[in-house]
Amino acid sequence: MTLIKSISGIRGTIGGNVGDNLTPVDAVKFASAYGTFLKQNAKSDSKLKVVIGRDARISGPMIHQLVVNTLIGLGIDVIDLGLSTTPTVEVAVPMEGAEGGIILTASHNPKQWNALKLLNAKGEFLSGADGAKILEIADQEAFDFAQVDDLGEIFENEAYMDIHIDEVLKLPLVDVEAVAKRKFKVVVDGVNSSGGVVIPKLLEEMGVEVVKLYCEPNGHFPHNPEPLKEHLGDICKLVVEENADFGIVVDPDVDRLAFISNDGEMFGEEYTLVAVADYVLSKTPGNTVSNMSSSRALRDITEKHNGAYEASAVGEVNVVELMKKTNAIIGGEGNGGIIYPELHYGRDALVGVALFLTYLANQTQTVAEIRAGYPQYFMSKNKIELTPQIDVDAVLKEMEQVYAHENITTIDGVKIDFPTEWVHLRKSNTEPIIRIYTEAPSQVEADALAERFVEELKKIAGI
Repeated sequence: MTLIKSISGIRGTIGGNVGDNLTPVDAVKFASAYGTFLKQNAKSDSKLKVVIGRDARISGPMIHQLVVNTLIGLGIDVIDLGLSTTPTVEVAVPMEGAEGGIILTASHNPKQWNALKLLNAKGEFLSGADGAKILEIADQEAFDFAQVDDLGEIFENEAYMDIHIDEVLKLPLVDVEAVAKRKFKVVVDGVNSSGGVVIPKLLEEMGVEVVKLYCEPNGHFPHNPEPLKEHLGDICKLVVEENADFGIVVDPDVDRLAFISNDGEMFGEEYTLVAVADYVLSKTPGNTVSNMSSSRALRDITEKHNGAYEASAVGEVNVVELMKKTNAIIGGEGNGGIIYPELHYGRDALVGVALFLTYLANQTQTVAEIRAGYPQYFMSKNKIELTPQIDVDAVLKEMEQVYAHENITTIDGVKIDFPTEWVHLRKSNTEPIIRIYTEAPSQVEADALAERFVEELKKIAGI
């Protein structure tokens, strides 16, 4: 069982011992630290507001009650969205004029996990510096709770998923009329969480016929909730059986988006962003950003539209920071995360679905044909487990020196760009592991490149 504290929040498995798992004590302690941080940085003496939403995990109601009442005890008002999504909470924070937000979700982790994801007043994930301050407050337990007359209040507002849908449909590049005319049929796998509610509702408002699969928000995930090919056999089969135009898969908190092509094959998480960016850039040319472990295909598409592409360090907060710096029109991560600043700076599956449907409505090709038309890249993802005695930074530094004559980036580990392929080597923040990501024009080449670097790393590390 595990408890992981990081600058982006706290996540862990339910049950077990305090400090080793996400127990009620840990949930209260971390919520107290976050609320205390907001109070310390308040710009006025007026009562603070925090927006809270959760996915459909079994532990959600328990963690939700603990966090809400902790904030009330600190004298902070809570805007309670109830069952929600990560991007919905991100949209709600600035609309409510709140000082922050918390999403109770462990994203793609299995059902025994839950987490507190923390937002700032813009509805964006906290900076590394702010996250570090919250961890320090939690360690010191430097909390100052409110007197009885100053306790916070709860304001319930369960309309925000509908409000979120309305905001998406108002976007200039979303054409509801064009989509409705095409009478699309789409299968949705909501992994029995919030996406099973909000994605079908969005589709129906766009005139799409919806076939629901695992759309009951009961928190009993019918398969591993990470939207990878090996977990999605049921929807791949159902898309073909229903003769659907395509399938949609989201993770439990609806910030990752994957498509199933009309032939029942994976469109590919890496290509979700590529396809949506292709449409957006065709209408509003500009720059793009993704992280260093994402496909080179986004760079190719961006350059096709005469834009500039840049890669950030891994992590949504890093992608957003670089997007702002480069005035990127669209960006995201290769795990199916679409960030479209026209609405907000956060990964948002609803935005991705609406933009993709509009794109498809203006095409004569099937989804499978659209996918076949993009640059073909294949990825391999591996890792090497090292002993704690090995200096991971020194190993990566030596690898950097070995390949100093190549095109190297070192903002997040070591990335080596070869003419037709690349390798990204980065260390884990929590354990002695080096992750090896490769991409090449074929799966055989990607796997071979990964195997080559695994052996080279082992040689340098002396294992």
